[in-house]
Amino acid sequence: MKLYYSPGACSMASHVILHEVGKPFEVEKVSTKTKVMESGRNYWAINPKGAVPALELGDGEILTEGPAILQYIADSNGATDLAPPAGTLARARVNEMLSFVGSELHKAFSPLFHPGKTDAEKDAAREMVGKKFAWLESCLADGRAYLTGSAFTVADAYAFVVTNWANVTGISLAAWPNLTAYVERIAARPSVQATLKAEGLA
Repeated sequence: MKLYYSPGACSMASHVILHEVGKPFEVEKVSTKTKVMESGRNYWAINPKGAVPALELGDGEILTEGPAILQYIADSNGATDLAPPAGTLARARVNEMLSFVGSELHKAFSPLFHPGKTDAEKDAAREMVGKKFAWLESCLADGRAYLTGSAFTVADAYAFVVTNWANVTGISLAAWPNLTAYVERIAARPSVQATLKAEGLA
């Protein structure tokens, strides 16, 4: 497998899960601005949507969209701790969280990375992110270690990466102590530390 990524982007979640499963893989960095890869190739030729991540499989197939990639990595490696078996409520709960992070939290951050947005628009985006954080805080209030219970899953990798964008968008996590502890817990995982180092972020 080969992961096309950009440091600190949502592709980091897939990078973390590749480290979690512990099988050999390759990575290639992509500039999200120029769409040029480290090798000098044009990333549009890999993913016509232009976004990271993309996962190149052994037979040359290209898989895109983070949640699909996360589940494929876990499923194809038999990692039922990271993604419970299909058809179970546990798997549905993981998908529920993946959907929330992708369609709600990730989307809420988007204006904060858009240079054309006004200060007022960015303030409104921060307020919306705060509402999403508050919901995650409520989920973690029962003492669970991870979003769906006691086991770290692919949903946690995605939530961790997106929540960490608070650091670069002027949002403090101080108002959400359970979420803060959750982020710190995941940051300590060897897979996350290895990914941060590989992406030049640690």
